[in-house]
Amino acid sequence: VKVEARNFPMELSEKRGVENNGFVQNEAFEDKETDTSSQEEMPKTCSVDVDPVAVEETVLKPYAGMPKEVLLQFSSQARYRVTREILFWLIIAGSVALVCATIAIIALSPKCLDWWQASPIYQIYPRSFKDSNMDGNGDLKGIQEKLDHITYLNIKTVWITSFFKSPLKDLGYGAEDFYDIDPIFGSMRDFENLLAAIHDKGLKVIMDLIPNHTSNKHRWFQLSRNRTGKYTDYYIWQDCTQAAGYVIPPNNWVSVFGNSSWQFDDVRKQCYFHQFGKEQPDLNFRNPDVQQEIQDIIKFWLGKGVDGFSFGGVKFLLEATHLRDEPPVNKSQNGENITAYSQLYHDYTTTQVGLHDIIRSFRHTMNEYSREPGRYRFMGTDDDEKEDIEATMMYYGTTFIQEADFPFNFNLINMKNLSGNSIFEAVDLWMKNMPAGKWPNWAVGSPNAARISTRIGKEYVNVMNMLLLTLPGTPITYYGEEIGMENIVSESVSEECVNSGPVFATLPEKSPMQWDGEANAGFTEGNSSWLPVNSDYKSVNVQIQSTWSNSTLSLYRALTLLRSSELPMNRGWMCYIWNDSDVFVYVRELDGLDRGFMMVLNFGQESIVDLKAIVPNLPSEAVIRLSTHFSNAGEVVNTKLIKTERGEGLVLEYKTAKPVHTMEAFQGKCFAAEKACYSKALDLLYVNC
Repeated sequence: VKVEARNFPMELSEKRGVENNGFVQNEAFEDKETDTSSQEEMPKTCSVDVDPVAVEETVLKPYAGMPKEVLLQFSSQARYRVTREILFWLIIAGSVALVCATIAIIALSPKCLDWWQASPIYQIYPRSFKDSNMDGNGDLKGIQEKLDHITYLNIKTVWITSFFKSPLKDLGYGAEDFYDIDPIFGSMRDFENLLAAIHDKGLKVIMDLIPNHTSNKHRWFQLSRNRTGKYTDYYIWQDCTQAAGYVIPPNNWVSVFGNSSWQFDDVRKQCYFHQFGKEQPDLNFRNPDVQQEIQDIIKFWLGKGVDGFSFGGVKFLLEATHLRDEPPVNKSQNGENITAYSQLYHDYTTTQVGLHDIIRSFRHTMNEYSREPGRYRFMGTDDDEKEDIEATMMYYGTTFIQEADFPFNFNLINMKNLSGNSIFEAVDLWMKNMPAGKWPNWAVGSPNAARISTRIGKEYVNVMNMLLLTLPGTPITYYGEEIGMENIVSESVSEECVNSGPVFATLPEKSPMQWDGEANAGFTEGNSSWLPVNSDYKSVNVQIQSTWSNSTLSLYRALTLLRSSELPMNRGWMCYIWNDSDVFVYVRELDGLDRGFMMVLNFGQESIVDLKAIVPNLPSEAVIRLSTHFSNAGEVVNTKLIKTERGEGLVLEYKTAKPVHTMEAFQGKCFAAEKACYSKALDLLYVNC
């Protein structure tokens, strides 16, 4: 084909070719070329041989930089359209699959443990924890100074007992002002700083509130005894008679501390009711104004940022209005000789109809402040029913109406004797009576009970801590139990304190925290402390035990780490394996996990147990993960011959393809709290096992 060069673009256009402007020179360049070539005669025509088929094939291929018009010509072709549609639907299908997988994971995932479930709770008696101003009394600034100790223990929740303004006649349990801090502990600014410091460290704080009574120095009581306005009936007043200098009370009701629970008031000329000391008059919770006052107090502290409350003494909130005498335990006993609380059945002064309506109203207020994500407000009830476990369990509420997250469990403190059997009975009593779906808790010490070392012996401190931190639920540690503190001897408590009232009988377990081996155990830099420091402080203190690998403190830390790092230890199944007069044995396991933990705890004398005979599917060997004798950790033991000494505890880890809770022989001996299953393939927890 003969084509003139200057007509070539026209020829291509007619053959559906495209002029590529990318190859067109700019005008300036063309002008320059024109000027340069004007001296030479350019040939006007030239001949080029072109293959039309090749031209057509070349111009029909897409190329980079195509204009929109050309791109549209190619995009409508089948090979591009189909590919585009396939990619589009693949993206849609992938997105739907991702959404469905996310929904499925959320639906199948178990409820995350809340903060009050995931960590032990550390209970502090503030007057005895740390003194910051050298006056011999622990205070709020002292607690703030020692927050690193809480985190060192791998604990996330601090429970501070009562610090309201109070005459301290009853160790602070009768408030003079619910809206203020007692000066002995510091100021409201000190509390706000402590609260901020606690939250900055990722910790939570629970505080005490005893709504049953106030101090007789409280403004409400002063107004009530003078019959001032609405305060006239803020307390429980009854007429009583005086004869020959003696007061004849309205009935035979007896105070928890002994003697009549009625006290004559010279101002009002009536008797007021007090379930505890005469300095602690009971509020009248049948008065709606009183209930509203308590609700306002709760809101005030929640507004400050407190994460939860322990409501104490709640079973005493209501009394029967008919004022009948309570029945004596010994019917043949002369009523005039009844002076002790234990001599009466307290049918009319505890757990009256309407009590749980009040508890639910507290819960409702707490829930109002729990709506903010991550700010759930915990509610515990501190009432030791002792003999009436069903009454205790009522504080959990019902399936549809929540009350406390849990009532505090003192079963391990109330045991009358120590053995493997008694420990089993204390644990089983709670677990078999706890409503389905609820969360257990355990305590081995409190401000109102002798310390472990004093109550049951030094040799059992470590094994009791091992029990506490390996049972399902929330463990509660009273300050000092992590180092094995003992009660101070009663003789060291001043006679003035002892004679001040029955509540001071609990002083020996409130001795100052033992921080180091320096003067006053590092509790205060002052000359003395409000209570004497225990004489063993040079060997029983935080500083020295933190350097010993086999100390009570080191074991406590290892146990809290185990609890937080191993799924079977913080949720899932617990099964009883064996108990006798010496040992209590149980396992912790999780569905889907091919290993479990077995606790062999000795609360009696030296013992040998054949665990293989009790659990035939148990492997013949297990590894000691933790031991109260630290040097034994890591050893392999024969499960046919597990030997423990007096007060020794073992945490055994083993592989298994058949968990104990699936075995028919152990049905009825297993419990699950916040049940979950583990998927090894996906490395996640799910609900439907």
